[in-house]
Amino acid sequence: MAAWVTGKVVQVKYWTESLFSLIVHAPVDPFTAGQFAKLGLEINGERVQRAYSYVNAPSNKNLEFYLVTVPEGKLSPSLHQLQPGDTLMVTKKSAGFFVLDEIQECENLWMLATGTAIGPYLSILEHREGLARFKHIILVHAVRFAQDLSYLPQMIGLQEQYNCRLRVQTVLSREQVPGSLTGRLTALIADGSLEASMGLQLAAANSHIMLCGNPQMVRDTQQLLEESRGMRKHLKSKPGHIISEHYW
Repeated sequence: MAAWVTGKVVQVKYWTESLFSLIVHAPVDPFTAGQFAKLGLEINGERVQRAYSYVNAPSNKNLEFYLVTVPEGKLSPSLHQLQPGDTLMVTKKSAGFFVLDEIQECENLWMLATGTAIGPYLSILEHREGLARFKHIILVHAVRFAQDLSYLPQMIGLQEQYNCRLRVQTVLSREQVPGSLTGRLTALIADGSLEASMGLQLAAANSHIMLCGNPQMVRDTQQLLEESRGMRKHLKSKPGHIISEHYW
């Protein structure tokens, strides 16, 4: 069974009516950038828990989690009501294999996210370690509306820090805004629009793909890349080109 520690909420950031971030202090074990923890609350006598990726770099004591309120959800509405000074439970040990150690050296590292799944990429990029072996890093954040790009200023700041090595591309599915691509991520890969916007090729010969977000998006994108680009899922026993996170 997972060991739990008590975390104290030190800040809540409200991005939109449904998007928010919790900043927590908790005595957790060291984690690897890209991993996740579980947050939990006692609700009606039952411990309700869900997995959320760390947004912060491992060296940052401010543990940050990016969440969306699901009205019918068991946990997120209660997490949304937390205020500084409130407590919640956090798993002491992190989990997950969505880390750079799982990725082979390649020319182009594509980080594709939808919604709140931008979190692990920000943790990896803020941490900086292990990225020097990639010539180009492409960070893609796909959401419905521009207002949902909560961490865009941080993404732009990282792009400036990495100079030409990091390229940021936003994707909006329900509105058109200058600088963002419009449409579904899978369609923009299929018709070449995403590659054209970055001026880089998404190919098995030179790329590795990280996928995090809506499970259907992950499945659809993986299938598309397998069928159209000759890529395959990365396994420890059989290295490939596509890695995705599976929360448990």
